[in-house]
Amino acid sequence: MTEAQGRGNVPTWPGTVPGGPPLGAEKALGKEAPSPFRSFFLGGFECSSHRRPSGRRVDVIDATGHDRFAAQDYARLAAEGLLAARDGLRWHRIEEQPGVYDFGSVGSQVRAARAAGVQVVWDLLHYGTPDHVDLFAPDFPEVFARFARAAALALAPETDGPLWLCPVNEISFLAWGGGEVAYLNPFERGRGMVLKRQLVRAAICAVDAVREVCPDARFLHAEPLLHVTAHPERPWEAAAARQENEAQFEALDMLAGRLHPELGGAARYLDVIGLNFYPYNQWRHHPQREGRERVPYDHPAYRPLRQLLAEVAARYHRPLLIAETGTEDEERPAWFRMVSREALAARAAGIPLHGVCLYPVVNHPGWDDDRHCHNGLWDYPDRQGHREADPALLSELRAAQHQLARLDVDPSVPELVP
Repeated sequence: MTEAQGRGNVPTWPGTVPGGPPLGAEKALGKEAPSPFRSFFLGGFECSSHRRPSGRRVDVIDATGHDRFAAQDYARLAAEGLLAARDGLRWHRIEEQPGVYDFGSVGSQVRAARAAGVQVVWDLLHYGTPDHVDLFAPDFPEVFARFARAAALALAPETDGPLWLCPVNEISFLAWGGGEVAYLNPFERGRGMVLKRQLVRAAICAVDAVREVCPDARFLHAEPLLHVTAHPERPWEAAAARQENEAQFEALDMLAGRLHPELGGAARYLDVIGLNFYPYNQWRHHPQREGRERVPYDHPAYRPLRQLLAEVAARYHRPLLIAETGTEDEERPAWFRMVSREALAARAAGIPLHGVCLYPVVNHPGWDDDRHCHNGLWDYPDRQGHREADPALLSELRAAQHQLARLDVDPSVPELVP
């Protein structure tokens, strides 16, 4: 998700889960472990394809021309040292009829990425589903698993190295937006936890189905990274704030079998944990969502990103990826500078962070109002597929890459020491 999609507030997700001990005997991957990604900095192509309450289908890949100009897009990434990326499959175009799969709509992206030498994590479900699919149906997990299996069979032969998939992007947000407040499909209210459980079951079934046909496949589970605190003028809300903050981990805890184990979760379902982090991800708790007070990143009460990453690493003992980060307009360079600095400091401190994905990497129309969102590194394409870069953001990316190179040579780079 991105700030440009017109959501002024971040959701409250129903329910919570106790913290509990770290997962099993799995060891955290420290900075000395080889990264699973070809580059530390990644580019992410926004690929949402859901329906809005009006019935309109959002299709960001089409709106940005990424499918038509995939070759140019991936060549640009490679030229700037972004040798890994997030991209997506549009399920509604692949399975127009139940059980009939046509992957032609993603062919240009697959071929372009391979030709450019860019490693891709493919999103299978980025909010959008075919109209004939019912997310609440008892057989939805099996329906999704069959799609995932078909996708693995189609993508693996065209992939150099392990196939990377993100089964369901932001289970938490889709459960809230689609099951709690009717913001997007399937437009239900008060059923957020039911939908969250259903999506977790679907992700588990998808991982199993993919591993049957592609045993070396790797998986990213991307969830928002939040920090919620009580307002200093309302200290009696501290417990509610802690509960709201803890709820962000429900989906991952379900996948790991720590919460609702009857869903079938287990430690083996957590591979790389993706954390989506935006300027609106820290706020003061308020009983009404519209009453929240966002905590800006230059505020004294703002929790440093490196600390949040350390807590997630200690909780799950898994490699981490900042799977989405970015903002709009003139704030883009400063935000990316802060995130990259915090990420490199976390890496220098031994936190198993293996990348930062600039998301989106190309500008796109807003979900709700079709405005021209200046939130990417590159703008809309011209007729030949050329995209103008934002010079300030590009400069920050290159500076962060230079800093990363220095850190690789000397892990004690002074300005990165926490």
